[in-house]
Amino acid sequence: MKQNVSIYWIRQDLRLSDNPALSEANKTGSIIPIFILDIVNSKEYITGNAGKVWLHYSLNELNKQFGNKLIFSKGDPEEILTDLCKSELINKIFWNRVYEPWSISRDKRIKENMKKKGIEVNTFNGSLLWEPWNVLKNDGTPYKVFTPYYRRGCLNAVEPRRPLEKPKKINFHEVKNFKSLSINQLNLLPTHSWKEKIISSWNVGENAAKNRLNEFVKTEIVGYKEGRNFPSKKNVSRLSPHLHWGEISPNTVWFKVWDLNKFGINHQQDTDTFLSEMGWREFSNYLLFYFPDLPKKNLQKKFDNFAWDDNPLFVKAWQNGQTGYPIVDAGMRELWSTGYMHNRLRMIVGSFLVKNLLLHWHEGERWFWDCLVDANLASNSSGWQWIAGCGADAAPYFRIFNPITQGLKFDPDGHYVRKFVPEISLLPNKYLFNPWEAPDDILEKANLKLGENYPKPILDIKESRQKALSAFAKLKSS
Repeated sequence: MKQNVSIYWIRQDLRLSDNPALSEANKTGSIIPIFILDIVNSKEYITGNAGKVWLHYSLNELNKQFGNKLIFSKGDPEEILTDLCKSELINKIFWNRVYEPWSISRDKRIKENMKKKGIEVNTFNGSLLWEPWNVLKNDGTPYKVFTPYYRRGCLNAVEPRRPLEKPKKINFHEVKNFKSLSINQLNLLPTHSWKEKIISSWNVGENAAKNRLNEFVKTEIVGYKEGRNFPSKKNVSRLSPHLHWGEISPNTVWFKVWDLNKFGINHQQDTDTFLSEMGWREFSNYLLFYFPDLPKKNLQKKFDNFAWDDNPLFVKAWQNGQTGYPIVDAGMRELWSTGYMHNRLRMIVGSFLVKNLLLHWHEGERWFWDCLVDANLASNSSGWQWIAGCGADAAPYFRIFNPITQGLKFDPDGHYVRKFVPEISLLPNKYLFNPWEAPDDILEKANLKLGENYPKPILDIKESRQKALSAFAKLKSS
């Protein structure tokens, strides 16, 4: 005989507040919350190493919130859910939707097969402000350019729902016939000490996400429009990993900022700019939904014929922050040491990889996927296609970020570069972003020996720009 018990299947929604699937499951009676590490269907899109580190600690925090009632399992979710339904006599499953193409295919199959077995499946939107199928052009086709998507599509669509309250009480079903793994048995943590370095830069979990949002709104959103471009300033939210893992919902973030002006905090340009960045997050997921080959194939097919270079030494120098261009190296070292990179630096290092080194954007996409705690298939793929010029609403081919002028403009005091490239920290600002141009006496005073304790530039920036312009111009004329 079936019981009044539901399974709440946890995915990228590691929170209690504003959690539609949890709230609805909890109304039906008692629940079994389960997290399943899918090692069967995700294939090459299994979470990268930095993401696994975050996931481990976030699951640990969520389990505490659940009073250590969270069930852990690993394998094929369909088999595991079926076994759990049989062993505990359950006929209802609840989950919040995820939008990666492989997840959509898997979930559709699970839903159909469960229905055949007499098991009711209820799914909800817990990770997007607007469902992709609710934002379309007048002719029913998807948008490919951000501004009309956001301004004409999203802002004129039905307003996102207000956040739900956390359930006052959760009734847990005592699982008797299904054995849970421990968090450690999921084997999410890499063996090397890199994991301690990364996690030391963050506070993880739902409470940490709420605190981060409150701090951002209280002290850092003022000046966001301009300040977000300067990596040494605090005018960025650093909410991306919390949003990716669902420790906080986009609805909670959206209305916390949306309501600022209503309550007399009048910084309209800053709030509008931040909300448009939330719109970019939506747009990335939207593009992946309608163009599921986004992680692998150029949206602009003419780039299929582009002659990318194949230079493993360049790839390694870029990954290790040893290019000889300090602002690029600082960004890459921030990534390695914290699992995060400031957005301005993401554009600078991305442009350098594809437009100066002429390396395929796949090289950057793969490295970011493994090193970012906020690595998101949609944002990572669309971001790299944007910087390469082959994506939707992409940066034009002739937009090549100069690492010297970018450093001078956005790190004028050199605080960011000196933090992550300490071996050049004694250089005066005049030569901080172009140390190869410093006179010998300046280099000596700075204790800097180019080619020994800091690399010489791996290429000439002016020559590489001309080479890139010529290569990209051929695409334009073809």
